[in-house]
Amino acid sequence: MTSAMSSAFPIFNLLLMTALLSVISTCTGFMPHLSTMRQPTSLNTVVTPTFIIGGAIRKMREEEAKKKMPMASPEDMEGESVGLRVGPQAWKWPPVYPYDDELFLRPDAEAPLPNPMAIVKGEEGEDTEEKEKERVTKSIENANKFWADEPSTSPFLSENSVSNLRAHFNFYISPSDHVLEFGCGSDSYFPPSLNLSRHVGVAFSDKLMKQNPSVTEFITADLNEVEIERGIKSEEIKALGQSSFDKIVMTNTIDFLTHPREVFRTAWYLLKPGGTMIVPFSSKDAYKGAFEQVQTKMWRTMNDDQHMWVCGSFFQFSAGDGWTGLKGFDISPPKPTNFVQEKLDKTTSMYVVQASKSSLADTVDPSNPREYFSSALWLAPVLESRDKMLISPRLSRAWQLAKTEEKRKHIEANVDVLPTIYESLVKMDSFAFPFNLQAQLATNLMEDVDFDGNDSQISNLRMGLGLDPPNAEVWSKIGQLTAALEPEDKVSLLAHIVPRFGRNGPAGEQGIKDFVDGLQPTFEVIKKKCQGMSDKDIQLAGSELLAAEILIPGRSTKSQFAKFISALTASDIEGVLARRRSFKEIAEKDMAEMVKAREEEIERRKEEVEKMQKQMEDARENRSMVFNEETGAFEEVED
Repeated sequence: MTSAMSSAFPIFNLLLMTALLSVISTCTGFMPHLSTMRQPTSLNTVVTPTFIIGGAIRKMREEEAKKKMPMASPEDMEGESVGLRVGPQAWKWPPVYPYDDELFLRPDAEAPLPNPMAIVKGEEGEDTEEKEKERVTKSIENANKFWADEPSTSPFLSENSVSNLRAHFNFYISPSDHVLEFGCGSDSYFPPSLNLSRHVGVAFSDKLMKQNPSVTEFITADLNEVEIERGIKSEEIKALGQSSFDKIVMTNTIDFLTHPREVFRTAWYLLKPGGTMIVPFSSKDAYKGAFEQVQTKMWRTMNDDQHMWVCGSFFQFSAGDGWTGLKGFDISPPKPTNFVQEKLDKTTSMYVVQASKSSLADTVDPSNPREYFSSALWLAPVLESRDKMLISPRLSRAWQLAKTEEKRKHIEANVDVLPTIYESLVKMDSFAFPFNLQAQLATNLMEDVDFDGNDSQISNLRMGLGLDPPNAEVWSKIGQLTAALEPEDKVSLLAHIVPRFGRNGPAGEQGIKDFVDGLQPTFEVIKKKCQGMSDKDIQLAGSELLAAEILIPGRSTKSQFAKFISALTASDIEGVLARRRSFKEIAEKDMAEMVKAREEEIERRKEEVEKMQKQMEDARENRSMVFNEETGAFEEVED
């Protein structure tokens, strides 16, 4: 080194350290512990502001370490493969599916950014629904062409990442397992020693699947062509049969799915009870160039931690509690401890989210009917998780209170009709018609032996709810004559009337007509008998009595009902109201218990997470135990 270079070196060093500090301040990857940093040499002792740089690095490392701390207890990690990051108790979900359709668009389907100059000149055209449909259609055509050309993904995964993925598969998949793979290519990344007895590949084209030595049979299907809220639209996939596979694998495919919930629903259907769906994915930076054109907006704009949560949410919002043991793994290879090397590092980060299929209750256990109805709703389309949580306890109570076996069987069978009911209910204003009342109406309809969800019943349900123009001879008159009823009482009345349509032929139609015609005379009789009774209570008592006797064919004729109502005393009518109020109190109690149970579960999960975090912080502070990212376990620190 010349003397000129020697004299300039401290200045060069200062510039280098300034640039390095800038790199450090923008780095978001894993930060190594301070003890792993290289010690300063004689070349840079002149310009080492350790009291500034060292503190900044240490603080950043501590922040990154907190982010990387596993949300899983030692008990969660027991019996699992390395890298467990999120345990089954750590996930938290909103009550409804939280994603807009826009998040699943590919770049060429997104609305173009507005042109400021065109707006100023008044030349900016409106983005119409037709234009949006054209973009989506074109995007589907482009994606189909892309996948038909069968691009290879192997060059984008680093060797050490693939090695970790093979090890993960080796831990959870046995040679005797029947395995289904969504998004199958030429390499499934299974260990070479894993000779599967059955390995079914599913992909858009069979070109690469034919090169896969592990695949024993294959199906060509578009995973993005689905029946909304039901599953993948493929007769070949359906023909595989319910509960046919021990494992379902979907590697580096989730980022290209435009309807992930439907894919996860199909997976749940095809898995055996206790079978596991394993969903590995790499960091979003693993795909460059052409692949970005078929990735969804969600995958392109969110970070890896968000991707893990999103992937877990597709399990939750596809079959809810139908999945159990949901876990998230970070199986990424260790990052370099040198900051400069870390910036140059080409290692691919790898993650896995997986869960197993819960066992479906085949029959109703009289001591716990809720278990049956909850599991029966796991795959029910249209209903949100919130709706399922509200309706399962109500169906359980209705089943327990049913006085005949016929009625119990009817309630069980009518679970299949729930989505049809909710297709109307979801269109209601949740403020005018709260979710708990929607659940109560659905339950009341389902327990009526005449309700089967026929077209006439659904049409009249929509008119009764105000979603369609009302029938002048029925719903307009009922609405006018019962205007004073409270919302929950209108729900009860609606549940009395709707099942009578499309059933019992002419006798049923006559019963509806007699009911409507009898409302006003009945109210007048009650008003005379019960001086001072409010219009609300008059309408409630009168409509309840009429519904019980006139709506159901064979109960009472008009003349018989007239004699019956004339013979009632004021005390009898008060008794009718008291019984009606008791039903309301039971419903309110059920609602309060559900809210309490949900709050307790949220609090329990919160305490569990806080407990795990405290254990890990204590271990870190006391230095008695540390989490080894390579083994995925807590280990004691040797003195």
